[in-house]
Amino acid sequence: MIKVINTESRNFQKQLDDLLVSRKYNSKTKNSLVKKITQEVEKNGDKSIIKYERKFSGLKKTRRSVLFFSKKEIKESIKKLDRKTKNSIDIAYKRILNFHKKQKFKGFKIYDKYNNSFSYRSRPLDKIGIYVPGGTASYPSSVLMNSIPAIVAGVKEIFMTVPSMNGSINPGVLYAAKKCKIKKIYKLGGAQAVAAFAFGTKTISKVDKIVGPGNEYVALAKKEVFGKVGIDMMAGPSEVTVIADKYANPNWVAADLIAQAEHDTMSQSILITNSKDLIKIVNKLLQNQLKFLPKRKIVMESFKNFGFAILAKNQKEISNIVNKISPEHLEIFTKKPETYLKSIDNAGSIFLGPYSPEAMGDYIAGPNHVLPTSGAAKFSSGLSVYDFLKRQSVIKITKSGIERLGSSVINLANYEDLQGHANSVKLRIK
Repeated sequence: MIKVINTESRNFQKQLDDLLVSRKYNSKTKNSLVKKITQEVEKNGDKSIIKYERKFSGLKKTRRSVLFFSKKEIKESIKKLDRKTKNSIDIAYKRILNFHKKQKFKGFKIYDKYNNSFSYRSRPLDKIGIYVPGGTASYPSSVLMNSIPAIVAGVKEIFMTVPSMNGSINPGVLYAAKKCKIKKIYKLGGAQAVAAFAFGTKTISKVDKIVGPGNEYVALAKKEVFGKVGIDMMAGPSEVTVIADKYANPNWVAADLIAQAEHDTMSQSILITNSKDLIKIVNKLLQNQLKFLPKRKIVMESFKNFGFAILAKNQKEISNIVNKISPEHLEIFTKKPETYLKSIDNAGSIFLGPYSPEAMGDYIAGPNHVLPTSGAAKFSSGLSVYDFLKRQSVIKITKSGIERLGSSVINLANYEDLQGHANSVKLRIK
């Protein structure tokens, strides 16, 4: 079901590199189209938005009011949502909020012996735009995960966009948005939605930062507009790496590999183990579990192209491989999972033990599920309150402070051939 590579193989490193690189977005054709769309939206605003929504989302009408949800639409849609789903969203909201409240920024202020003061403070962003995947998908969890850190940070205005294919409305997404007090919800998708947030139009508000997952076009558009607007990260397709030993329940391991693969045909599910028998059993169970799964074809395509198992020798070798992969999600299903925490540095989110499937983190555990992918966990972190804050240093130098320290500044400025810098201090200490 999934291919197997062995660390004892002579060309193991090349095999691993090839499998990891194969998923990265590198389509020149898509990149050219995204560039064209963003440039048109910047130049023509709503006119181009409507053009591309008609082309990609089946938009029928051309007036600007169809580009966002009215209060009546939101109210009528939410009425259709069943009580169980509402309760689940309510529970998730509370748990995610409680976790992110602990991330509140704590500034500080210090004084040196010359009574100079130096402080570090934060200020929230004014406006953010959240991209929530739509179309055939429904992700109220994405609304919560992207909005709640911004709420805790104190962002003044939160806007949201969700693709509305042929005018479809998702009540779960709208209920979560209302709970998060989203100011306005737009019916936009793809590169045109990202460009609209980046540049602003008569209908769509320009924001300071764009966050949220999306398909390849969305990821490329975020890259294209970065600099004119902030972005959270260059997120790629979802992924999981599962470390398991002979004590792991193979049925649960198989289920978790499938859970990740059903996201997308580009998703990646990796099993790393020192047990040859476990790989054989998991492969058989994958076939059994897939028989009645609605998204069976998606999972099979994902496994065929990007799923694999690695047979390794020991814990040290497994840790080294994980640090190289730097997975978005890492599940550790071994007899003593905590022992891996000392040797693993690169992972977006880590799930310990048999009762911690990644699905719990997607919805209700509390930590954020917007995480670095495609190896980006080597240098970045998951979405948090800090992503919606600007950190600022505040410096106040006293008269005695500049008199005592100024000569060192003058020396360094002259050394760097910046006499203007030196002069600005000289004038103050004459």
